[in-house]
Amino acid sequence: MNQFRFSRRPDIGDRISVSFEFFPPKTDKMEARLWETTKRLEPLQPSFVSVTYGAGGSTRERTARTVERILKETDLVPAAHLTCVDASRDEVDEVIGEFVAMGVRRFVALRGDPADGVGAAYQPHPQGYANGAELAGALSRQGVPDISVSAYPEKHPESPDFATDIDMLKRKVDNGATRAITQFFFDNDDYERYVERARRAGIYMPIVPGILPVHNFTQVANFAGRCGAHVPDWLAERFDGLDNDPQTHELVAAAVAAEQVLDLVERGVTDFHFYTMNRASLVFAICHMIGIRAETEEADAETPAAA
Repeated sequence: MNQFRFSRRPDIGDRISVSFEFFPPKTDKMEARLWETTKRLEPLQPSFVSVTYGAGGSTRERTARTVERILKETDLVPAAHLTCVDASRDEVDEVIGEFVAMGVRRFVALRGDPADGVGAAYQPHPQGYANGAELAGALSRQGVPDISVSAYPEKHPESPDFATDIDMLKRKVDNGATRAITQFFFDNDDYERYVERARRAGIYMPIVPGILPVHNFTQVANFAGRCGAHVPDWLAERFDGLDNDPQTHELVAAAVAAEQVLDLVERGVTDFHFYTMNRASLVFAICHMIGIRAETEEADAETPAAA
């Protein structure tokens, strides 16, 4: 596919829903930016917002604090990420219980990246859950009603073939998964083929496309290379020459992501998950372009100007 093609319809915003991913802040400055982002995006009424989770006690604590603050200070519905990395089954089960006691009813269950980073060999904890399917089972046993898992339109880089990849997704469903959220991709045909493979395998849960706005093309391209996501030539051409022009880069990024979403809508997709990178402006602009409007915007549009 060389580019996205779609016909704009005025009612698109009424037919789709969005969710957002945040990551827990590591510094006071990052925390301030996260809450600016949260407040900016909250009026868009996402179906939920997820908070990522990494290995190590301090990271887990930051995730818990962020989720708890979302519960207490916003009207957003948080989903807590959970991984298998560097933790025993008992430790993971304890964390699940803590989140449930906090009021969390949605989780995103992921195996997680290797402790040494993307591309390194993954070594499961000797007494831990080995993969996302086992983790989904742990959540299901504790009565969690909403479990999202990962999916890979271009297959997981560690999977030898798509059959193996789809079999893992099926195991996640069998263990209680209710939704899959894909790794980011830039070719909608890859997503559509993946969904067809899943449906042929008897997997009928929603497979929500993960959309990554290109905040920095060089960084995204490098990351895509490490996690097995293809960056098409046409996309590189869109950002060519914009390394030192951040304003134009952001305008192009918003247009590209909006085109991708609208093309998927034309193919029948209704739910989208945005990887925000804790930045509001680009995601807010994309949502505006696809017809998702803040409550205040709608109110202003309906209220006639004073005479």
